[in-house]
Amino acid sequence: MRKHLRLPNTFVLLFAILAMIALASWFVPGGQYDTHMVDGRALVEPGTFHYIASKPQGLVALMMAPIKGFVDAALIIGFVLIVGGAFSVLQKTEAVDSMIRSVARAHARSPAVRVALIPVFITLFSLGGATFGMAEEAIPFILIFVPLALALGYDSVVGVSIPFVGSQVGFGAAFLNPFNVGVAQGIAGVEVLSGMGYRIIAWAAATLLTIVFMMWYAARIKRDPTKSPTYALDLEKRNELVPDIDALAGMTPTHGAVLALFVGALGVMVFGVVQYHWSIEEIGALFLVMAIAIGIVGRLDADQFVAAFIQGARDLVTTGLVIALARGTVILARDAHIIDTMLHGLLPLMQSSSPIIAAQKMYVIQSVINFFIHSGTGQAALTMPIMAPLADLVGVTRQTAILAFQLGELNTPMLPTSGVTVGVLALARIPWLTWARWMVPLQLLYLALALALLVPPVLMNWQ
Repeated sequence: MRKHLRLPNTFVLLFAILAMIALASWFVPGGQYDTHMVDGRALVEPGTFHYIASKPQGLVALMMAPIKGFVDAALIIGFVLIVGGAFSVLQKTEAVDSMIRSVARAHARSPAVRVALIPVFITLFSLGGATFGMAEEAIPFILIFVPLALALGYDSVVGVSIPFVGSQVGFGAAFLNPFNVGVAQGIAGVEVLSGMGYRIIAWAAATLLTIVFMMWYAARIKRDPTKSPTYALDLEKRNELVPDIDALAGMTPTHGAVLALFVGALGVMVFGVVQYHWSIEEIGALFLVMAIAIGIVGRLDADQFVAAFIQGARDLVTTGLVIALARGTVILARDAHIIDTMLHGLLPLMQSSSPIIAAQKMYVIQSVINFFIHSGTGQAALTMPIMAPLADLVGVTRQTAILAFQLGELNTPMLPTSGVTVGVLALARIPWLTWARWMVPLQLLYLALALALLVPPVLMNWQ
């Protein structure tokens, strides 16, 4: 019976990864590259790798890693708690329930809505990732799309995939994202935001693949809900999260005003990120202001507002702890001085007699590095100073090397070391192994697509 299948708890899984990194630090020698500062970024100088004194991480370091991860990820954890509080206030007004009711009824009545809902939303989230680097910003939408997916007869996987996988595939195949494309091109000495034509093709292909896969999966679950990997979990969630569609009253002017405030806040968020390069602090402040405004418009008194906000933040404490533990894995590897050593060890594997194979090896290497470094900007700063000159040596254009770097981030939704990934899954209450097993077929499709997308740039000497 599926309900008796025991999967490792996310905390246990992440702590096991911490223990493996600590163990590896006793066998992998310490090493580092020299760096220099450019526009506030520490850039690696190719050819400067040297071994340094080993710094094995023992039991004390292992036990300190979670608290260090908590401190290092304090901004995103604080952001998650504020978002949880803000959405709890939003839900207290019952505007979300009325919206779910309206969408569910339209979904039941209109074949056009049933066909368009998943493609339209995935495309919108993918555009967010491709243009302004939507990543952590997708976290709040889990609280909307999981109940919506359950109300429409799908499962939690669909509810998570629309905002999370949608935004991540857009981020990985971005064409206008200043945080990975722009930074990588600037470091590699390539004209910033050049080569957009082929990148738009790559983005469209990756987004279309995601849509087709999700449409197939959603239809399969609609026909037989027991095929869902979260079927048993969703039986509990439906009673808790999904409103009684028939019992709900229609949307009132107050509900409409509350939802308009919510949509307006999202618009301000997009504008702020694109125009003023807002980060977590500004977006968190925006959601706090939004919560206060929604409380006023939704006619909640002070006690109702505070109680709802605290309850929402309390519900996400586990999510914050999971994010801290995931960040601790990266800090432990960094403190052990083994990240640069592993990068240096991977580089000889890129050598190949065929430029196409060399480009594809770049993609594989970037995918491995992404296990430890999930920031598009951070990974670009670490790898592009090395990959760009190496691309010249193996007959691959720097533009192609940048695309390989981007596509390496397509595996982020699978990684238990990504704070966003484990945070999203904790928010949706989906065990990582359950999610990972579901993701395997889609990740294999992304792998095949990425390898194929790297062939034309080599053949046409993409500059």
